[in-house]
Amino acid sequence: MGKIDSASLAHFPIRDKADNLRHKPVIHLILKPYIAINRDYPVRRKVFEQAFCGTIMRLSATRLVSQCLQSLKSGRSLSSSSRTQLQHVLRRGGNGIQSARAMSSLITPDNILKSPFPDETIPDVSLTEYLFSCFKEHADKTAIVDFPTGRSYSYSQLKALVIRVASALNKRGFKKGDVIAVFSPNLPEYSILIMAAATLGVVLSPANPLYTPPELARHLQLSGSKALVSIELLLPTITAVFDIHPETKEQIKEVFVFGEADNCVPFSLLMQDDGKAFPENVDINPSEDTLVLPFSSGTTGLPKGVMLTHRNCVANLKQIKSPMEVVDDDVLLGILPFYHIYGMVPVQFGALQIGSTLITLPRFDPEMFINSIYKSKVSVLHIVPPIILFLLKFPSITKEQLKSVRYIISGAAPLGEALTKEFTEKFDIPIYQGYGLTESSPVICADSPPGIPGTIGHCISNTEAKIKCVDTGKTLGVGEFGEFCARGPQMMKGYLNDPEATSKMLDKDGWLQTGDLGYYNENGTVVIEDRLKELIKYKGYQVPPAELENLLLTHPAVQDCAVIGIPDVEAGELPRAYVVLKEDTKLHEIDVIQFVQDHVSPYKRLRGGVEFVDEIPKSVSGKILRRVLKAQILSRP
Repeated sequence: MGKIDSASLAHFPIRDKADNLRHKPVIHLILKPYIAINRDYPVRRKVFEQAFCGTIMRLSATRLVSQCLQSLKSGRSLSSSSRTQLQHVLRRGGNGIQSARAMSSLITPDNILKSPFPDETIPDVSLTEYLFSCFKEHADKTAIVDFPTGRSYSYSQLKALVIRVASALNKRGFKKGDVIAVFSPNLPEYSILIMAAATLGVVLSPANPLYTPPELARHLQLSGSKALVSIELLLPTITAVFDIHPETKEQIKEVFVFGEADNCVPFSLLMQDDGKAFPENVDINPSEDTLVLPFSSGTTGLPKGVMLTHRNCVANLKQIKSPMEVVDDDVLLGILPFYHIYGMVPVQFGALQIGSTLITLPRFDPEMFINSIYKSKVSVLHIVPPIILFLLKFPSITKEQLKSVRYIISGAAPLGEALTKEFTEKFDIPIYQGYGLTESSPVICADSPPGIPGTIGHCISNTEAKIKCVDTGKTLGVGEFGEFCARGPQMMKGYLNDPEATSKMLDKDGWLQTGDLGYYNENGTVVIEDRLKELIKYKGYQVPPAELENLLLTHPAVQDCAVIGIPDVEAGELPRAYVVLKEDTKLHEIDVIQFVQDHVSPYKRLRGGVEFVDEIPKSVSGKILRRVLKAQILSRP
């Protein structure tokens, strides 16, 4: 990085809305070698104050969290954390003044929000080709480790195994356009499978390992999967699917397992292939060909297959490099499920594109989770608000156990400012929020150092956003509340076989209608406060109300129903059902709860309870007025 001849620290006190003195932000001016600090410092400080302090003073009820650089002297080596901070500054142009000026031009005259990060050049290649280009510099470094067993692969081994598995799949007749479903917890081999399939143009469709037989059957049918990859523990669910739906059994030509199981092909057999049938010249169009097919409910309705192309995912990987600041010395924890787009792209492939080490966990077990952080010296932790709450409230967790963590990135559900500050003060670890959807591959916005608690930060590179009036569709300005919309190269190709739902989610100009409500500040940071869409978020999991309503309506005693999410401190939201009974029928709350529990995954259960009502509020067109039901709850003492 070269020698730094001189540096100066300038301190400016900040006051919040209550005019109380807050922490002092530390401004690091890294001067060019030929600039004398004694002559130019006063002038440069004045320019900086004029360019940036107005923005700082407008941040209300906010504390700037700054990780100070060590004193820099010519020829002196930097610690890993200092080096990371310096890389952050240099990527933004080498000095605070240039970054500050960029901040002032984030909002266009027509109220379109821009990114403070420079646009990235998106390579026109497949995901595997992109990642292989990243592996070259880290051949002998450990890429992935399975924490429970210690099984690990270096980057060179990872590449070799991808080639072998792709060759084996090719020999077994898999070709471009085929779909393979994955029904498995996080394992190192999960990553190998995705990259191997991608080289063939085979689409990977990840399924939640908590699915019940009906849920898995629907996923396999809608995705058109030709094969299924799972683990022995989940085979009873697969067997139940085949027993209930013989047409699905006919559809699935092969079942592979990570490990071994009767009547299944061991994935290890594919990993032992000679690699001679590795496809060198598959014609993949990165902008058009689907890479992965995760399922999402969008803003409403039942889960739909989201077609994410190679370009969508490669673009998002390039886009998150600047705000997330992961370096090759970092160790990341793969606790977020790889079937979820957050675990799949930013965590899994976000680590591999940098040359970091990824530690995989098959499930969330409190003791194993804490041990994995401490023993593996995890430095960057991607988690969701319920896990942050767990860390904060569990009395036996100490600062010592988390001492290796440089910072935390939280996503999948909103994280409040108060909880962020409480955690930061207890553990002295900064938290930065990210925001996105399955339909955006997923990241749209990300907070970055020094961090602004309570916001989702700025748009990432190559991304635009706006706030739209819910009633008129008009683009709104600073501080005005409406629906958050975004566009960029990471936005999905569309929903599989559902052009109507696609047109509702993506308009003709490429704007993705997120269904989330919020506003943006003068400094370009975005705040999400509510949800227009019907989707319920339980501990980061998507719970589509329509799915539970359709299930409830199959009960012989239920005339009508509605399901909403009610606020909960730990889970975010809990599904609650409002039920209208048929005449001359009786039903107790526990009966309804048990009925739903018998048919759905654990996270979809009616943990918010059941309320029997005379009628469900609906619009003239018959649409359930969920906001009316939510307002009734909030108005209760």
